[in-house]
Amino acid sequence: MGETERGELAARTVVSFWCGNGHHIRPSFSSEAAIPETWDCPKCGLPAGPDQENPPAAASTAPYKTHLAYVRERRSDADGEILLNEALAKLRGEI
Repeated sequence: MGETERGELAARTVVSFWCGNGHHIRPSFSSEAAIPETWDCPKCGLPAGPDQENPPAAASTAPYKTHLAYVRERRSDADGEILLNEALAKLRGEI
């Protein structure tokens, strides 16, 4: 398909972004669009910025915690023993 079938192309602006790993990204934007301050690098996922010497720092993310890890933060081992003994007593019909 040529331009006659699709219409005229919008005016574009190509912007350079660099991530912390040194990857160079060149997305194009409409000349009327606001250029974002950061862009996600498609190669490594780090944020990329327009300044090659000072790329944006990666956002720190907390590691994934399981349900058990959250329970262990709230309860001590002694609390767990008490709850376990109560549950076992209910199952045995003692309570």
